[in-house]
Amino acid sequence: MSHPRLENINIESVLPLPTPREMKTSIPLSAASIATVARGRETIEHILDGDDPRLFAVVGPCSIHNLDAAEEYARKLKTLADEVADSVFVVMRVYFEKPRSSVGWKGLINDPYMNDTFHIEEGIRMARHFLFRVAEIGLPAGTELLDVLMPQYIGDLISWNVIGARTAEAQTHREISSGISTPIGFKNGTDGTLEGAINGVRSAMGPHHFLGVTEDGLPAVFSTTGNSYPHVVLRGGKKPNYDAASVAACEQALRDAHLPQNIIVDCSHGNSGKKHERQGAVMQDVLSQLEAGNRSLRGFMLESNLEAGNQPMLANPALLNPRCSVTDACIDWPTTEALLKEAHARISKIIN
Repeated sequence: MSHPRLENINIESVLPLPTPREMKTSIPLSAASIATVARGRETIEHILDGDDPRLFAVVGPCSIHNLDAAEEYARKLKTLADEVADSVFVVMRVYFEKPRSSVGWKGLINDPYMNDTFHIEEGIRMARHFLFRVAEIGLPAGTELLDVLMPQYIGDLISWNVIGARTAEAQTHREISSGISTPIGFKNGTDGTLEGAINGVRSAMGPHHFLGVTEDGLPAVFSTTGNSYPHVVLRGGKKPNYDAASVAACEQALRDAHLPQNIIVDCSHGNSGKKHERQGAVMQDVLSQLEAGNRSLRGFMLESNLEAGNQPMLANPALLNPRCSVTDACIDWPTTEALLKEAHARISKIIN
């Protein structure tokens, strides 16, 4: 039994959640959604293996805060993804969790109504249902693995995961990455250093034993075989690191570590100087490197929404623009469309 003088001293309340199995039973997969998720994973694996010459592009809002607008975005992206599919494999960026250095909105799962009510169970249900809808539309989804319990609730609907710059050095995230069922990226540190990402890739490829919970919510020891598809995501730091010299330095670091030379470039964050208008120039530089013969670059990421820029959080969430980011600034839909069509045209010349 817990002793009140020794345990839970700073805990205000404990609200039990449905188990992952119960959540999956209430929002089950369909044949179409299974096919979308499996195709997404397999295609990304083939791209990372070099068996598929296309790039994959993770494109979408910095964070999802309005599900109707996000579904509108998904339907537009599916149409565009079909148009560029013979050279660019599009994965929708579907981020429900936001890491915070101090305080701030932690995403739709943590606070779905954006009013500090923290209805996390409802947030998980909303997230799972939205991922199901995206898979039904035919788009594979990519997300950041932040809360270590969340893959048990939504992981069967994800085709690509990434470990963020703040958590790439965390042992817990590296262990889970070794057992996750998707290809997984590791971002370089917020200061731009590669060591955390390189070590993350190495660690994720090896077997691990760690504590977790089963689908029935029981504590268990998980043993993993290692993940064959971890890779580095260059996101910039104190200065950008998408240029040819930085990519070559990452290639050398991977070579020295005897790891696959698979690199993704995040066109936002430190690489854009947090100026959303710069994302296009970053992507175009990546394409130029491919045209010059680079074969380690496997894809890129764009932060994109229906409308450009971002907006501050408001005391009344009903007054927020559903089509504009509430976290990082994003490029708008016309810019997204133009950039992916440009990528399609230029990559087609390289691979055909």
